[in-house]
Amino acid sequence: MRHHTRSIILPVHNAEPWLDECLRSVLQQDFEGTMELSVFNDASKDKSGAIIEKWRVKLEDSGVHVIIGGHDSLSPRGVGYSKNQAVAQSSGSYLCFLDSDDVMMPQRVRLQHQAAVQHPSSVFTANGPTVIMPTWFCSRAWFSHVGPFDEGGQGVPEDLLFFYEHLRKGGGVVRVDQSLLLYRYHPRAATHSVLETTIWTHRVRFLEEQALPRWAAFTIWNAGKQGRRLYRSLTAASQRKVVAFCDVDENKIRKGFYCHEDSQERPKPRIPILHFRAARPPFVICVKLVDTGHPQPLALEEAPQWPPGARRGGTELYLLLPPGPHRGRLRGQPEVVALAGGPGLPSLQLTDPRQPLPEATCSLHPQCIPGQQELCELQA
Repeated sequence: MRHHTRSIILPVHNAEPWLDECLRSVLQQDFEGTMELSVFNDASKDKSGAIIEKWRVKLEDSGVHVIIGGHDSLSPRGVGYSKNQAVAQSSGSYLCFLDSDDVMMPQRVRLQHQAAVQHPSSVFTANGPTVIMPTWFCSRAWFSHVGPFDEGGQGVPEDLLFFYEHLRKGGGVVRVDQSLLLYRYHPRAATHSVLETTIWTHRVRFLEEQALPRWAAFTIWNAGKQGRRLYRSLTAASQRKVVAFCDVDENKIRKGFYCHEDSQERPKPRIPILHFRAARPPFVICVKLVDTGHPQPLALEEAPQWPPGARRGGTELYLLLPPGPHRGRLRGQPEVVALAGGPGLPSLQLTDPRQPLPEATCSLHPQCIPGQQELCELQA
């Protein structure tokens, strides 16, 4: 049975306002193979349990086997624990992750399963600018190779840590180019329990682990607050590789250099600030996404290999970090293939999931970062 079943993994904690719509989307899947729903109720104190039981009958009448686990302790054990328990009690050879406040499109399981059969060591996501955890779909064998999720509880970005381990072990990312899920970003979302400083620290450490060791020197693109913050967050060894900051803001460029006043080195480091046309790759681009307010470091270099789907005209660039593949273009500029956004930092805005997301969704695109007037020179 395990070989033929696809398991939908659903952790639940106090999800009463959204759970009916979420479970209805499971019932409406058009996948013709065998499916099961594995629910783990993490000490919900609202009516989530009753809603799950109500939908169990409807789902099983339609041929979807339902496994329900959980506990009624005073406190929840956390999202990582709940996901691990839901996976452990399931039996499918493929795992489709779903959050209890999200809604799947009817074709989601069918299309992601079709893709997963072709790419056994990849995580699959839906159309959009980020890799968002509830859009993940992967084989059980690959999950077992990478996982489990960190069970540290509230404040731990278990999805980001899992994804980084996935990348360390050589895993890939394949996107189904359709909108397959409505992702809700609301005040009660679990992502708000993770501090921005925690996400930032993990991202910078992963940048230093995966990208910077290959470079003898690099330039930080952004001479403003976030670029300087990135520089200060680096280890001393990585700071010594920074040859310049670059920017499009003439006021910043006229300052000439950035002095790291807190440095213990003597003389204190003075890093030149250049116009972007005078700067040399590789770059680390630090942008701040409008909808989350979370700054994100991106490593940029000329592509040693063309990523799948990349066009081969002009100067093409490959953004290495953070994870979340999408493709976009600045007006008048070559196409950029980007890994942007990422688990715990969704940059997907709340849109009608039935409408296709715009193709031009790139970390470098004006829609993604504030200060759009600073990009006028790039748009010419």
